[in-house]
Amino acid sequence: MATSTTRRPSWRTVTPVLAVAVFGLAACTNSQESTDVKGTTPPVWTSSPAPAGSAEGGHGGGHGAPTTEAEDHGTPAAGGLKAELKNGSGASVGTATIASEGGHLVVTVEAHGLQPGFHGLHFHQNGTCEGDFSSAGGHLQVGAANAHPSSGDLASLQVLGDGTAKLVTQTDAITLDQVKGKALIVHSGPDNFGNIPPRYTREGGTGPDETTLSTGDAGSRVACGVVG
Repeated sequence: MATSTTRRPSWRTVTPVLAVAVFGLAACTNSQESTDVKGTTPPVWTSSPAPAGSAEGGHGGGHGAPTTEAEDHGTPAAGGLKAELKNGSGASVGTATIASEGGHLVVTVEAHGLQPGFHGLHFHQNGTCEGDFSSAGGHLQVGAANAHPSSGDLASLQVLGDGTAKLVTQTDAITLDQVKGKALIVHSGPDNFGNIPPRYTREGGTGPDETTLSTGDAGSRVACGVVG
């Protein structure tokens, strides 16, 4: 009686089977691309258009637009005004920008070459900066003539030990149109804003006198610029 034998499959039979299996696996994965970015999954091609806002190359949107330099540094809005501050010799010692935001003005002053300490800072009545700057007249006043502090009074400018200063202050006492063409003055000393209590006596009475009320006793004018 003939004996039965078990024949092992030859490599000619196995090879096509393995090739089909490998091809099938490749078909399942050939639409994906590897990525070395942590926490991401490879994009999958679906024959559909890419979602709106996604960039080419598989890096989708979801990130805000890049911040511009103007946004980073707080550049004044269009339509703002500027003044170049010069000392009595005509040398530039700083700049001021004035912008309208909502119902108030934002005044930014950057200066150098000044004496350390506090300096009075005001808009003045006239738009001239001649000689000792007395041509700029008194403090800008809108409305009641005897109101104190004056409409043009601003926060004092504090100068550091190296002579530089930066101030950002706000006022709603005046508008952009009212300061256009006027002078911005930096004084030699601090402004007391007429804040002299009645307990302090002076010749002829108590409290601030007319000179103090009109000038704040801020001393001479050391820098001036016309707003435009």
